[in-house]
Amino acid sequence: MAEREKLVGKASEFKDGDRRIVFLGNTEVGVFRDKGEFYAYSNYCLHQGGPACEGLTIAKVEERLKPDKTSLGLYFSEDELHFVCPWHGYEYDMKTGECVSDRSLKLRKYQVVQKGDDIYVVA
Repeated sequence: MAEREKLVGKASEFKDGDRRIVFLGNTEVGVFRDKGEFYAYSNYCLHQGGPACEGLTIAKVEERLKPDKTSLGLYFSEDELHFVCPWHGYEYDMKTGECVSDRSLKLRKYQVVQKGDDIYVVA
């Protein structure tokens, strides 16, 4: 079967933090731009089928500890961004599509291809 490509839009139209939901056949795919990179995942939450790619994007919350293991407080990660299914709050890692509460669960990841200024998702 030949690969299918779906035009998402122009790279120049995407700012960091932007997303679009596109249909690849009957499949909804969320396409994100973060730090100049594009990521695409199935928009079907592994929990109960909610729109996984349509909720908040938020940096991972990390607790920093002193050498004696007492807390220095909670901080937002500078390296790891999550997107959150709006139905029940399942969080997914932007770079991998892994569910952050159970890394063995992963959304289907799609390849993103740039041709000139055009961005495509490939199935």
